[in-house]
Parts: sequence; structure tokens; C-alpha cells
Amino acid sequence: MLELIKQPWPWYVAGPLIGLTVPALLILGNKQFGISANLRHICASCFPGNVPFFQYDYKREIWNLFFVAGIVLGGVLAASFLANPAAIQVDPRLVEELATYGINDFSGLVPVQLYSWDSLLTARGLIMMVGGGFLVGFGSRYAGGCTSGHSIMGLSTLQWPSLVATICFMAGGFLMANFILPLILNN
Repeated sequence: MLELIKQPWPWYVAGPLIGLTVPALLILGNKQFGISANLRHICASCFPGNVPFFQYDYKREIWNLFFVAGIVLGGVLAASFLANPAAIQVDPRLVEELATYGINDFSGLVPVQLYSWDSLLTARGLIMMVGGGFLVGFGSRYAGGCTSGHSIMGLSTLQWPSLVATICFMAGGFLMANFILPLILNN
């Protein structure tokens, strides 16, 4: 059984399991779900000042903080006990393309030339990690939620803003991966 759990799960198993969270949340009476909203809940509980954005009953959403804690705990347990020792398999065409940018170490989950403390202190690293992190954080708040909130919960409950946000997330991802990222990696 442990060997089965250690293997990557196919989309037709993992996808429906993710999809089942929506009816489970609706049955439990929760109409909102997402990861980025938890930062607002944490700020509202720790810094209850005169900022109108943080003046709401955050205790009604405390279940979401437990959900995020479960994600972190699940990640730690999976990395510690269920890690697959097999080498990461990267498509040869991608390996060839990334080699043109000087990226050739695929020993971890992410390329070391992009995601390490040494690369953080480069212009490319600052743009990708600090700039990218800012854009993700700002964008998720500006869009009224993150990809999990809009694309899983929002689309399932037929919310028009979630459809627009999801289309924009996808268009932005395609634009970044095909046009902007090659420009950043060339520098």
C-alpha cells in the first residue's frame, strides 16, 4: 500500500478528489474556498486595527486556516516519508531548450540555476522570485482570489468573475511561459 501512495497519481484520480472538495464544502455550508484569503484572515486576527478591509468576522473562516495548515503538514509528511527516490523526468525537448539558457541541473524538483540562494542575488533571480512573488500576491488580491479559489470553487458555483479571472490566469501563464520567461532567462 505504501508503494502505491509513493507513486505519482494520475489525473483521473487526483482531479476528481480535488473536485470533491467543492460539494463537500457546499454541504458543510462554506461558499468560499481559496488559499490567498488566509493571509487576510491572519492579518484580521493579528492586527485588528481601523483598516476596513480587516474588519469582519474572521472566526467564521477559521476552518480555512486549518485547511492551509493541513496542506503544509501534508507537504512535510510527503517530503519526509513518501518521497519518490526516482530522478525527476524532464521532457528531452525542454531539457534542450533550457540548456540554451544555461539551465541544466534537474537534480531537485526545480532547477538549481533558478531557485537557490545564490541565484536570488542575481538580477534574474530577483525578477523571478521577488518580482514574481509580488505579482502573484498582488494579483490574487486584485482578482479577489487565487487560482484555487476562482478556478475550483468559483467556476463550480458558476460565478462570472471567476470565469473571467480563470481565463486571465491561463492567458497570463501562456504569455509568461512563451514570451516573457525566455526574455528573462536570456539575461
